[in-house]
Amino acid sequence: SDPRHNPDAKLLSTVRAMDDVLFEMAGGGGVLGRGGMVTKVRAARLAAKSGCPTLIASGESDNVLSRVMAGEMLGTLFTTDKDRMTAHQQWLAAHLQTAGRLVIDDGAVEAIKLKHRSLLPVGVKTVEGHFDRGDVVECVDKQGKRVAVGRVNFSSRSAEIIKGLSSDKVYQVLGEDRSLEMIHRDHMAIY
Repeated sequence: SDPRHNPDAKLLSTVRAMDDVLFEMAGGGGVLGRGGMVTKVRAARLAAKSGCPTLIASGESDNVLSRVMAGEMLGTLFTTDKDRMTAHQQWLAAHLQTAGRLVIDDGAVEAIKLKHRSLLPVGVKTVEGHFDRGDVVECVDKQGKRVAVGRVNFSSRSAEIIKGLSSDKVYQVLGEDRSLEMIHRDHMAIY
C-alpha cells in the first residue's frame, strides 16, 4: 500500500520479482511506463528475467545510493529466478505496445506457462487488433491477464480464420505449407 495514503502500509524488504501478487499489491500505475508501482514492478520483472536483482528505494532519501552500497537495507529488493530469457525473449518482453491481442483458453495457458510449448491456433479464442505476420502480439487469458508476448506467424485476418482449429484443419483451410504454430515457443516471452 502507498504509505503516503495509508499509515498502516508496511515496507517489504525482499520479494520474488516474478510473484504475480506484486501487481495486485502495486495497484494502479502508468500504462506507458510513466510512474506508479506497477511500472516499477514491470521493470524489476524484466531485469529479473535477465538474472539481475533490482532494488527500489526512495530517491527522496538522503544519500540513498551511498547508503545502499554500504549495505543499508533501504527499499525493496526484487530477487531473480533461475530461468533466464534469451536476448530475443527479453526484447519481446520489453514491448509495451503490441500490434494485437490473442485471447487464449486455459489449455493454451497451461501449455505455454507450465509445459513451455508453442501457441497453436486451437488454443486461440479471440483475435483483437490488426496485425501482420511477424508483428509482436500479446497473449492473454480469459480474464485479460497477460500470459506472453510473441512474434505471430499469421496476420490478424488469417488468425481470425484459423482460431480454434486443430493443426490438420489449419492446413486444409489455408492451403499453405508452412508453420502451424500461431506463435512458436522460440519467439515468445512468458510472463
